[in-house]
Amino acid sequence: MRPVVRTSRLGHPSLWNWTKMSLRQVLIALGDPLVEVQVAPHGLEADVLDVVILDPDDTPDVRPGDLALVIGARGRAASPLVRAAGAGGAVAVAVKVDTPSPVLRQAAADAGVALLAVRPEVRWEHLESLARGVVHNARLTADAGAGEVLGDLFGLAQTIASLTGGIVSIEDTASRVLAYSRSTDEVDELRRLSILGRQGPEPYLKMLREWGVYQRLRSGEEVVRIDERPELGIRRRIAVGIHAGAQPLGTIWVQEGTTPLTEQAERALLGAARVTALHLVQQREPAAAFRENLLASLLDGRMDAEAIAEQIGADPDKPAAVVVFALRGQEHADRTEHELRRAEMTSLISVHAASYRRSALVSRQSGRTYALLTDLPPKAPLLTLTKEIVAAARKHMGLRVQGAIGSTVPTVDEVMISRAEADRVLDAMSRDLDAEVATLEDVRSRVLISETLALLGEHPRIRDPRLSRLDGELARSLLAYLDEFGDVKSAAAKLHVHPNTLRYRVRRAAEVGGFDLDDPLLRLFAQLQLRLG
Repeated sequence: MRPVVRTSRLGHPSLWNWTKMSLRQVLIALGDPLVEVQVAPHGLEADVLDVVILDPDDTPDVRPGDLALVIGARGRAASPLVRAAGAGGAVAVAVKVDTPSPVLRQAAADAGVALLAVRPEVRWEHLESLARGVVHNARLTADAGAGEVLGDLFGLAQTIASLTGGIVSIEDTASRVLAYSRSTDEVDELRRLSILGRQGPEPYLKMLREWGVYQRLRSGEEVVRIDERPELGIRRRIAVGIHAGAQPLGTIWVQEGTTPLTEQAERALLGAARVTALHLVQQREPAAAFRENLLASLLDGRMDAEAIAEQIGADPDKPAAVVVFALRGQEHADRTEHELRRAEMTSLISVHAASYRRSALVSRQSGRTYALLTDLPPKAPLLTLTKEIVAAARKHMGLRVQGAIGSTVPTVDEVMISRAEADRVLDAMSRDLDAEVATLEDVRSRVLISETLALLGEHPRIRDPRLSRLDGELARSLLAYLDEFGDVKSAAAKLHVHPNTLRYRVRRAAEVGGFDLDDPLLRLFAQLQLRLG
């Protein structure tokens, strides 16, 4: 009895609205121990648009962008289907391989299609489900302006792994693995068998049932600790149920590796369960308005605040605020790496925000990630939350992230004021403010100067040519002198030079430029223009 039936494309009406995902990204998500690249004549950057089944008994139905899974034929016997997939424009073909097959590799190379070797013990329905989940749950958008969702489940699993310090699996209510984190750490037998699509050790599963673990996971938001069982090769775990209201959707399991879980592991896992619930609900209701797009709709003015608040269960008449984040230092990364890093950052922000406020919304727009926090109490610890997110990104993911906090506004209807303020601060941070987290109150003068300099930079005619004559050394010395209100000792210390050296440079600057430093207007404009350099 074959384990897989053909899946119709007609079951995915929104297929062509999905953000594209390269074969490399799919492979990174699936990783070991499921598939291994045997040959890739055109590289791994082609976009995967759909996952289809190829059966020797059926007429091949392959289209450009397909990832084809060959069932019913192994090794060199699958060569005709590999050639047919290549002729149809498939990106890759997955075939079960018992031993290396040069004939099969050559067939794939001649057909111009990537060949993926699948381990014999992997169940086809399991691989098909995972592969389809990677492709079809990756950053769905309803239209080009609807913003981006939080990233696929595999990216979220990787984020949870980073925050908890463990090895993560996300399962549905039938204990089928939906996604898992990549790991170079040692995995136990339960983890290995679960990923391969086989059932875990029955004595251990029986103990979990007897201990009431599954009942506790289904009953509510409780992080459950499960002790290590060395005799079964099972390591310590923590787990949490995924729920939509009272309805259970699945479980997140975190296995401890060779190092202990982080101190924040249980709190991070709770927030992760809430974010994961959104993904699973979206899979069940693809036509519904996604939470991840609600904030984009609010910020773009396409939905009113009261409708948004109703969707997320928030009180529209209670205080709210917007925090905006930007990823720095990825200017030279390739597109695939940059998108993966952005998805990881967005998942991290989502987990932290959800752990603080259940109604939190997160959306990516124009290279930035916005978080809306509603129902805020007086003196909400937004600064602490934002610093935690930035610190977690740096510690667990090696990402440099800047966060800007908008002011808390009285109602959700006024969040555009908070968003505009946060954007102003982040703009200043990107130009000339070396800070990780800031509010407008913290850096108002710096923001105003930064915005003034940006305006000056857009109008090159507004320059004093006398100041333009100064070389770099004289310009830096004069600016330091002006910044210190003529205090030579302080300015010299700032530049690490002798006070007499600074006096000489200031006099020389006035001579070269032909201006009088006793003129207060000259001093005022000189500080602005010299900062442009």
